Amino acid sequence: MASTKSPKRVKIMMTRQEAVVSIQAWWRSTLVRRTLLHAALRASIIQRWWRQVLALQREKRRLATLDLYVRKEWAVVRLQSWVRMWCVRLRYCRLLHAARIIQGYWRWHNCHTRGFLQGHYDIKENELNLQLEISLGPQICKVQQSTSLPIKEQSGL
Repeated sequence: MASTKSPKRVKIMMTRQEAVVSIQAWWRSTLVRRTLLHAALRASIIQRWWRQVLALQREKRRLATLDLYVRKEWAVVRLQSWVRMWCVRLRYCRLLHAARIIQGYWRWHNCHTRGFLQGHYDIKENELNLQLEISLGPQICKVQQSTSLPIKEQSGL
């Protein structure tokens, strides 16, 4: 006996089988899409985290480079100020030495051209004894003088 199925039933059955296959294919594609979506989200999260890590590393390198630059510039400025200070101090010492030499010659010149005065005095009771020595270059003049001092007598206290 041959199959008693009518051509309509075979068509319907094939349609059911095709429907089952298409449903299974849809379900599998949904699962694959969901898995791919989750994988893409996880990859996106990892990439975002990695970019943040790289940005932090770049910022640390930038700050370290900036710190090194600042230290070098500070050292250069410090050295330049020390050299300038040393040059100014050296010039000051030279000028001070020259001023001392000039002052020495000037004082010597003044002593020899103007002369100098030397002496001492004593006061005894109502008398002033004065002894002076005046030097004008090679000439020396000596003066001795005694002067009485007018002292008021105090009335009885």
